[in-house]
Amino acid sequence: MSAKISGKDVRLKRAYESPTDSDGTRVLVDRLWPRGVRKTDAAIDYWIKELAPSTELRIWFAHDPSRWEEFRRRYTAEIEAHHEEFDRLRDLALKGPITLVYAAHDETHNDAVVLRELLLAHR
Repeated sequence: MSAKISGKDVRLKRAYESPTDSDGTRVLVDRLWPRGVRKTDAAIDYWIKELAPSTELRIWFAHDPSRWEEFRRRYTAEIEAHHEEFDRLRDLALKGPITLVYAAHDETHNDAVVLRELLLAHR
């Protein structure tokens, strides 16, 4: 049986919020670097672009909440095609707290939310 990741060990934070010591390992999960954020200020430990939604999916979704459920379904299928990167993210979460860093303004409808759900559900 695999170890289970605790919800308290996978946090979400916008790239425009200041890093804190409690963030643990900071992982940028967007394909594009957040506009206006300097790399030195972001304190990103890992940038896993391969797990970000494809450009086509990101453009289609356009952060439209009415497309959220379909986005989640399509994005989950994309993640399954990148199982090695997902496993690497899961391994990081099993070692200690991680913060999934994203740039979207909408804090409830973004790729980091889906990744967190999948990390917590994965056995």
